[in-house]
Amino acid sequence: MFDVLLVEDNQADVLLVHEALTDFAPAVCLHVVDDGEQALAFLRRAGSFAGAPRPHLMLLDGNTPRRNAVEVLRELRGDPELVGLPVVVFSTSAAATDIERSLSAGADGYVEKPLGLGEFLTAVQDTLRSWLSAQERPCS
Repeated sequence: MFDVLLVEDNQADVLLVHEALTDFAPAVCLHVVDDGEQALAFLRRAGSFAGAPRPHLMLLDGNTPRRNAVEVLRELRGDPELVGLPVVVFSTSAAATDIERSLSAGADGYVEKPLGLGEFLTAVQDTLRSWLSAQERPCS
């Protein structure tokens, strides 16, 4: 099993990611939070996330509320317990400055969210395909 943390405030995108994973990789456990603060709390198992699993991969919306992707990445990369977590930023922006900022802050990848349904599903599946060979463990 493969735990994925999705940080996404757009419920339509959450549903699309869920659909992409269900069709492509039913052994993936998707955990969803809707902002950067919740993402950090989930990863640190703070408050209501005390029993949260350690994800194998985080898909991080580029424009997440409360803390944007760059802020979340900088905090993760400064935390010895979380520094190794693979993070792929999913964003509607194709601007070179946004891509460079995310990668410089520690993102392991950057994917522009396609506008079309089929392309969106394929982008999520392609991203997961590249990470599924990582060490697997049971879903928590």
